[in-house]
Formats: sequence, C-alpha cells, structure tokens
Amino acid sequence: MTRLVRGGAVLQIFDKGRGFPIVFQHGLGGDQGQVARNLPPEMEARILTVECRGHGGSSAGDVRPFSIKVFAEDVLAAVDAAGIDRFVIGGISMGAAIALRIAAHHPNRVAGLALVRPAWLFEPAPQTMRPYAEVAAALRDHPPEEARAVFGCSATARHLAEHAPDNLASLLGFFDHPDRALTAHLLADIAADGPGVSAERAAAIGVRTVAIGCAEDEVHPLSYAKTLATVMRGAFIEVAAKARAPARHFAEVGSAIGEFFETLDIKTGGG
Repeated sequence: MTRLVRGGAVLQIFDKGRGFPIVFQHGLGGDQGQVARNLPPEMEARILTVECRGHGGSSAGDVRPFSIKVFAEDVLAAVDAAGIDRFVIGGISMGAAIALRIAAHHPNRVAGLALVRPAWLFEPAPQTMRPYAEVAAALRDHPPEEARAVFGCSATARHLAEHAPDNLASLLGFFDHPDRALTAHLLADIAADGPGVSAERAAAIGVRTVAIGCAEDEVHPLSYAKTLATVMRGAFIEVAAKARAPARHFAEVGSAIGEFFETLDIKTGGG
C-alpha cells in the first residue's frame, strides 16, 4: 500500500501482483475491500486500486465539489506515479463511471474496459442515484438519532425494501459513517454528477469491453449494462442477483472478469 498527496488529499493506493496492469475502482462508499470481493482471488495481473477521496483510507482533500472527473484524474495520477503506461480499466458502479471516463479520454492507454453494475449511462443525475441524494438530505437536515428513521420511512426506502433489498442495506450503511457532513456532501455531489461521456464518444472508444449486470438492483439496472454493451459493441454478461445470492454473485463477477482478461491476450508489458 502506498500514498499519493494530491489536491490536499492523501490518497491510499493498493498496488499488488505481477503482470499486465488492471486498474479497478470501487463504488460510491466502497473501498479496496469491495474491489477484492469482485475480482478473482488469483489473477495473474498487477492490480491497482485508488481509494477515492473521502473513501476508505483516503482523506477528502480540498477540491470541491466531489466529482467523477476529479476521481478519474486522481486515478490517472496514481497510475502515472506507478509508472504504468497502458492498462485494463474497470470498476463497480461509480468505479465503472470512472473507468468509462478514463477510457473515453485516454483510449490509447486502455487495453480493455470492464463495467460492473453501472449506475450511469450518459447523463448526469440519473433516477438511479436519487436515493443517494435522499440519504444526503436526511444526513444534512436531521440530527443523528432521527436521520436514519426519516429515510427508512420514506417511499424510496419502502420501495427498495420490496424490490432491491441489497440497495437499501447499502444506503442505510451511510448513516453509520462517522463524518456525517462529509458523507452528505459526497453523496449529494456524486448523485448529481455523471461520467461526462456521450453515447457517441463511448461508441468511439474502440477497446474491448464487457458490461456485467444483475437483476433485483434498482441503483444499477440490468438495462444499463445491456445498453452500454450495445453502444460500445462489447459483451454483456448477466450474473446472479447480489440481493438474492451474494456469494454466487461475487463468484460469477470474478469469473466473468477473469475470462474477459484472458481474452485480451496481454500477459506482459504495460508497466
């Protein structure tokens, strides 16, 4: 584990393994542990993950608002500091948006693109991210002992409890974060943001792509993964629903990523 100081933030970077580099990013509220759960345990690759500002062991810094653009620039700075020129890029949810942005702006550096449970297509502030904005509002507008109950009684929470319980569990977890003001700021900023990549630009990226999705997930609709695979002429893979069978879900995601990496035929170089 190394650290990089950038824009007032101290970024925690995990860089392990040998072989062709895979840069893989976590989702909103996630960290390196989330990445580890979604990748095959024994990949023959160099795997680099940056814990984004305000996530995991990384501090928030002084750059505001939080944005996918800023997070992507941090990832590229870490990749450059590690001496990596060309790499496979991927991520989960917000990490998928970061990966898409990097691939769109730096296609010559990207050897493959893996998008897991994407929460955005091409527009900012999609409906999928409204629950995060509601959590942010509850954290901002109510005292600690009331905020969770306010959101838990909302129409959004009741709907997710019935249709996407895993999404609800993740959202409720934000009420346990120690820095409530930072969490509210982070959630509100990212919920209002997007990857900043048009469908036309995504279609022109021209790198091998896989989009992985699952059912029973309203923050990361299966249709989003299908749409991205279609627009980018990539592969689409449906895996087991995380809400129903989490162990099977992670195993199938890891298998899909591992098999995709094998098809790229890149075993050396990149560093």
